[in-house]
Amino acid sequence: MGDFTFKKKYGQNFIKNKNIVERMVLESDILEDTLVIEVGPGMGVLTEELSLYAKNVLCYEIDTTLKPYLDKKFVHSNVEIIYEDFLGRDILMDIKKYKYKYLYFIANVPYYITTPILMKIMEMQSSVSKIVMMVQKEVGERLCALCGSRNYSSISVYLDYFYERCALFLVPRYEFVPVPNVDSIIVSFTRRDFLLEVKDYSLFFRIVRDSFQFKRKTIKNNLKSYDLTKVEKVLLEHGYTLSSRAEALSLEVFVAISNSLL
Repeated sequence: MGDFTFKKKYGQNFIKNKNIVERMVLESDILEDTLVIEVGPGMGVLTEELSLYAKNVLCYEIDTTLKPYLDKKFVHSNVEIIYEDFLGRDILMDIKKYKYKYLYFIANVPYYITTPILMKIMEMQSSVSKIVMMVQKEVGERLCALCGSRNYSSISVYLDYFYERCALFLVPRYEFVPVPNVDSIIVSFTRRDFLLEVKDYSLFFRIVRDSFQFKRKTIKNNLKSYDLTKVEKVLLEHGYTLSSRAEALSLEVFVAISNSLL
């Protein structure tokens, strides 16, 4: 890494084992005519591997001190790097100039912005066919958590609506420079062929978020600002009550609750 100074504010932990990167890309199953979006290319190790399989790779790098190195590394390639914050960009506008059949998101994501990145992708309402991310192990377990489990949360439900979720493999902390305090896991989300009908996406997301606001509280307490008569009717139809907690409710129940409130 030469004399590069890692910046804690950007959560920079670069993968050093190329075998892990190769496996991550192979398990991503990149199809022909795929545009891959990557956030935080760092030294370009994953980017380089992605460029061998994808039609185009569009990267977002917030650390402009990496620009001279990355621009030189990918000067003659199918890689474009935008040196701005991914969260602040209009992604749909950025990708308009590309011709592609599939849109993938594949990245070693800085731990502190994992959820904001996923929420931004989901705001694109399933335009992204597949997401493969290297994330903090505990976060990955929450992202892939099933209904009824301790790690089940609002982000689990959001993802479950759009994607089939699975954990691929663990990555020990010593495979990174600098070494982080936690292990990582690579997770994969593949867009569902059929989505449940949601009448109002913003209401659906709000219902899910509010249901999990206080995990130890019941649905009755967390959704007290909504029409509880309608909420209770849906719960009873699915075998639950207002005394149930959010972690017990499946995606289908949350969709039914939000649709009933319109």
